[in-house]
Amino acid sequence: MKPLPFLIAPVLMTVAILLPVNAFAATGDEAQTMNITPRSEKLTQQIELALKAKGKNYKPRTEHLHNDGSPMFTNRLILEDSPYLIQHAHNPIDWFSWGSEAFEAARRDNKPIFLSIGYSTCHWCHVMERESFENPAIAAILNQYFIPIKVDRERRPDVDKTYMQAVQLIAGNGGWPMSSFLTNEGKPFYGGTYFPPDMFQTLLLRVADLWSNQQQGLIDQGEQVSQAMAQINNRKLAAGKLSSVAVNNAVNQALSSHDELQGGFGQAPKFPREPLLFLLLAQAERNNDIEALVAVETTLDAMSRGGIYDQVGGGFHRYSTDSEWLVPHFEKMLYNQAHLGRVFLLAWRLTGNPSYQRITTQTLDYVLRDMKSPEGAFYSATDADSEGEEGIFFLWNTEQIRKTLTKADAEFAIELFGISETGNFEESNILHLPVPLEEIAAEQNIAPGELSKRIDRIRETLYRARESREHPIRDEKILTAWNGMMISTLAQAGTLLDKPGYTTAAVRAAQFIWEKNHPEVGELSRVYLDGSSSIPGHQEDYAYFAESLMHIYDATGEAHWLAKAEEIANAMLQLFWDEKTGSFHMSRDEEQLTALERPKDGGTDNAIPSGSSVALRVLQMLDARVANFEYGKHANTILSTFANAINQSPIYFGYMLAGAGDLEHGELGAQRYAARGGIRATARKTAAHDIVVDISISEGWHINSSQPLQKGLIPTSVSIDSVKAGWQLGKVSFPEPITATLGFQKEPLSVYHGDIQIQVEVDADDKKSVRILPIQLGIQACNDKICLPPEKVALHLPMHVN
Repeated sequence: MKPLPFLIAPVLMTVAILLPVNAFAATGDEAQTMNITPRSEKLTQQIELALKAKGKNYKPRTEHLHNDGSPMFTNRLILEDSPYLIQHAHNPIDWFSWGSEAFEAARRDNKPIFLSIGYSTCHWCHVMERESFENPAIAAILNQYFIPIKVDRERRPDVDKTYMQAVQLIAGNGGWPMSSFLTNEGKPFYGGTYFPPDMFQTLLLRVADLWSNQQQGLIDQGEQVSQAMAQINNRKLAAGKLSSVAVNNAVNQALSSHDELQGGFGQAPKFPREPLLFLLLAQAERNNDIEALVAVETTLDAMSRGGIYDQVGGGFHRYSTDSEWLVPHFEKMLYNQAHLGRVFLLAWRLTGNPSYQRITTQTLDYVLRDMKSPEGAFYSATDADSEGEEGIFFLWNTEQIRKTLTKADAEFAIELFGISETGNFEESNILHLPVPLEEIAAEQNIAPGELSKRIDRIRETLYRARESREHPIRDEKILTAWNGMMISTLAQAGTLLDKPGYTTAAVRAAQFIWEKNHPEVGELSRVYLDGSSSIPGHQEDYAYFAESLMHIYDATGEAHWLAKAEEIANAMLQLFWDEKTGSFHMSRDEEQLTALERPKDGGTDNAIPSGSSVALRVLQMLDARVANFEYGKHANTILSTFANAINQSPIYFGYMLAGAGDLEHGELGAQRYAARGGIRATARKTAAHDIVVDISISEGWHINSSQPLQKGLIPTSVSIDSVKAGWQLGKVSFPEPITATLGFQKEPLSVYHGDIQIQVEVDADDKKSVRILPIQLGIQACNDKICLPPEKVALHLPMHVN
C-alpha cells in the first residue's frame, strides 16, 4: 500500500519536543515515579491476588525486581489468560488489555491511546520490550500522556487485522510488534512496527505535544485513515462473477514468482505460503498440471532439507530469512505444523515420494510429543529465543556433535548436516541437508531404508542431548481455530497413512475443544488456558473447528461428528454472516468497542487461509454430506462476494480457489459422498492392479443395480475419467443385486442397498508417470418415494499406496 501523508512523520527526523515529565527517583514509591494513575482498592486487590495465585515458582519477566525477587511493578495484564500479556505484566508501563475500561479511561482523561500488538513467540516483540517497555523513562511518558493498551494478536485477530490495515496505509508496510496511535474513539492516526528506543521516545513526546496543542489535527488524521480503510473494505466486497480462468491465472502468477532453484515464491524472507501450495496441489491433480506439481516439489524438497525444518526434532520454523531456507526465524507455530504437515501429506499422496511421508510423520510426531497438552489439545507455539539469544536452542558446533555421538556417527553427521568449524549462523551451525538423501544413499551404496534408520538413530541421540538445554518458552494457550487446523491434518493423516494413532489424537483433541471451549449449543470460546476458557469464538474458530469435525467424520464414519459440524456451521452463519454484503464479520457485534466499522474477513490468505475461505470449504463439504441446499447457496454467495477481488489478484485467494474447485467439480480424494450424504463411496487398492469400491448406502435408500430390469433406469457403473490418460479399465465385478418392490413402482426392481463392494481391475499405460487413478462411479439413488437425479462421482485413488 502507498503510505498516506501525515503531520507526525517528518518531525521524527528533527528533535523531540520536551514535555514536562515527572522526575524519576532511585527510591520511593515506584508507582508515583512511573506516573501510574492511582488504582481503586478493588483493582489493587485483584492484581495482588492474581500475583499471589501464580505461586512460589512464578518468575516475573522483568529486570525491575526487589531484593527478594518480587516484581517492583505489576499491572492489569496479570489478570489476563494470555502468555503474551502476562509477559508484560511487570513492565513499569500501566498497561490496559483491550476492553471498555481502556477506552473509558481515554475519553475520561482526554488522552490518546498507544496500542501495542504482538504475540508471545515474536523475537522483535521481545526486543522492543527490553529496549522500550522496560525503560523507566519511556514508561513514564506512556503513563503520563497515553492510555497504553496491549493486545495478543492470536487472541484478537480482529483487532490485529483492523490496525494492521491502518499501519499499512500509514507506513506502507506492517509487522510485529505493531505500534499504533489512536484517538480515544479508537481511530488510528499514526503507526508503525518496531521502533528503536530513542526514536520511540521522540515519537511519544511528539505525539503527546500534538495531542496537547493540535488535537483536532490528529483527530482529522484519524478520520482520514478510517475513511480510507472503509473505502478499501467496501470496494473489496463488491459482488461479481468469478472468472473461468481465475484458477489458471492464480497458478500462472505463482509460477512466475517461483524460485526454480531454491523453491518458494518471491525473494527473501521466504514464507511457506501453504494456501498457495494447497491450490497448486489441487491444480496438479485435477488438471494433470506438471508445472504446478514441479513447483510444489521443488519447494517442499528445499524446505525439508533447509534450516527452516528442525532436522533434529521435526517440525517447521515460521519462515526463512534467506532465499535458501537455511536461516529461519526460529519460533515454531502450531498453524505451520498443521498446514505444512497436510501439504506434505497431500504431496506424498499425489507423488508417492517417501521423503514427503517421512517429513509428514516427523512433523506430526513432533506436535504430539512437544506441543500436546496432557488432555490432548495442542499448544500454540514455541519461542525463537532461549537463554536470551535467538535460535541458540537449535544450534550445534562440531565439538557438541563429537561429544554426543560415536566417532563414526559424529563424522557422518558432520558431513550429512553441513556442519563446519566456522558455522553458518553466529559461529554455530543450523543443521540442514546440503545433499539430498537419495544422492547420499547412491554415493555410499547404502539402501535408502538403511540410511533412514541410521539418520533416525542419530536424530534421536541428538534430540535427547538437546533436551538438556534451556528450552524456548512454550505458549500454552489452546486456540480453537489452530486446534481445528491440527485436528484436520491428523484425521486425514490417520486415513491416508493408515496410522490409527493419528485419528485417535484428532478425536481426543476435538473432544477436548467440544467439552472445554463449547459452553453451550452453538457457542465456542476462542482460548483455553490454565483451566478456563475465555473470549467468545471468532468466525475463524467456528470455520476451522467445523472443518476439522467433518474430517473426523470422514475418518471414522461416526455420524455424531457430522451433526456437531453442522451445529457449529449453523452458529457461524447466525453469528457472523452479513446478509447485505454476503460476507463474514470476524467477531461478534457486542465486541465492537471503537468508532471503526465492525471488521469483516477480507478473504485473502495470509500465513493461514482466511476465515471466509475455510467457511466456503465447510459449506461445500456440508452441501455434499447433508440434505440442506442452503449450504451450497451460501458457499456460492461467498464466491460471488469475493469474485472481483479474486479476478484482480487471484494469487492471494489460494485456499478459496481450491475450495471453489471442490464446489464445482467435487472433492479430490478416494472418498466421496452422493445422494446428499446418503451414500458414501470409497476406493481402495488391494493389489497391484486390483481396486475395490466400497459403497455404503443409508437405510431407506437404494441404487439401481448394474443391470436394471426396466428400460430407462440408470444403472450403477464404473468407468475411468476419459480426460485423464494413462489408465485402462479391465474387468469390473458387481455384487449380486436384490429384487425389491417399492411404493412408487409396481414392477420389481433390481437394486443394491446396505454395504456393497465393486471389484475393479485396472492397468497403467505409463507406470512411471501415472500416480492417481481417476474412477468415475455412476449411480442413481432412490427411496420408496422419490428418485434423485443421476450422479457421476469421481474417486481419485493414489496407486502408489500399498
